[in-house]
Amino acid sequence: MHNELKITDMQTLESNKKTLEESTNPISLDLPDFTTDSYKDAYSRINAIVIEGEQEAHDNYISIATLIPNELEELTKLARMEMKHKKGFTACGRNLGVVADMEFAKKFFSKLHGNFQVALEKGNLTTCLLIQAILIEAFAISAYNVYIRVADPFAKKITEGVVKDEYLHLNYGQEWLKENLSTCKEELMEANKVNLPLIKKMLDEVADDASVLAMDREELMEEFMIAYQDTLMEIGLDNREIARMAMAAIV
Repeated sequence: MHNELKITDMQTLESNKKTLEESTNPISLDLPDFTTDSYKDAYSRINAIVIEGEQEAHDNYISIATLIPNELEELTKLARMEMKHKKGFTACGRNLGVVADMEFAKKFFSKLHGNFQVALEKGNLTTCLLIQAILIEAFAISAYNVYIRVADPFAKKITEGVVKDEYLHLNYGQEWLKENLSTCKEELMEANKVNLPLIKKMLDEVADDASVLAMDREELMEEFMIAYQDTLMEIGLDNREIARMAMAAIV
């Protein structure tokens, strides 16, 4: 059910591939100096964030399976994919001789993590899927697309592989929310009000470090909002509803 590619899905996939190709083949770009102390210091936190983000995604998919046990096999496959990504990003830090600041990363995700755990305990599947399948996925994909353009050669190759993985399978949560929109829309919009502002705060918190890596805060936010709104459109929300949900980011 979730793995059937429809015409619109194929069109979206092709569009995403085109965007990826354009982003990974810039005409000219000044890359940062990957050997400086300032770069490595900033990278220790950015690298930790992507490692922790993939770990969060793994744990969240395993947790979601407890709410829909008949989907255990598919969710376990997604979780395994996230662990593969985590190993890749860990190797990126090792390649630069950088130790990821995992304590920082855990604090970085703590509020979103806490909200997911509360929703899980209450059995609020829609909220869990919003946090993982829309917010965290859109946050990750948008950041990876920006990072690819300015990454060191080793990390660029790893990150390109991760993004292709993300685009090669239909987002599980997106399809579930699409199929159940008539009964989950109210919870979806309420959960969005609480959790979308956290993404903006997270981007603000990491803006200085991202800048050292030649990643622009405004571009990161723009890429995230595009990915986020595209997902809402795929789920089946209309333009007015999407605009109302997006307004939650303006705090």
